[in-house]
Amino acid sequence: MEKQLNSETLFEGKIFTVHKDEVLCENGEKAYRECVYHHGGACILAIEDDEIILVKQYRYTLQREMIEIPAGKLEKGEDPREACFREFEEETSRRAKDMKFLCKIVPTPGYCSEEISLYEAIDFKEVEDSLDADPDEDLHLLKMPIDEAYKAIFEGKITDSKTVIAILYAYNRKHAS
Repeated sequence: MEKQLNSETLFEGKIFTVHKDEVLCENGEKAYRECVYHHGGACILAIEDDEIILVKQYRYTLQREMIEIPAGKLEKGEDPREACFREFEEETSRRAKDMKFLCKIVPTPGYCSEEISLYEAIDFKEVEDSLDADPDEDLHLLKMPIDEAYKAIFEGKITDSKTVIAILYAYNRKHAS
């Protein structure tokens, strides 16, 4: 296990904080670790008529549109399950009666503490009085058959890690019997 010797905060923002830490490695060598500390996120697998509900949105960091399952960042200390209800409604205009926990995802453990909780929306329907999406989000809802979404992963059309995991889960469940 590495032991922290020094830590310097390089950036502190609303979503994450960046530190540069000096550590003592198990072999006695000193090293530096650049760490992004993140509040985490929550994402939702929703299947409607054998189709996965997805959103297409532009991702500035990648300079392209991505196809993803509905998701959102957690506020500090926020319960991921509760965040799923909000994000699902904001991004899809659908309200779920329940959210079933599926797994936790750690997308980039080499430098980031972010953990994303994956839930499945249970018993949901489209509603007229849904919560509004965040003002800085331009989301386009789409539905894709599970088998088509599965193929889209291997064609390089869907590359977002949380979405890949959700699709593989849905595909496996569909074809397991």
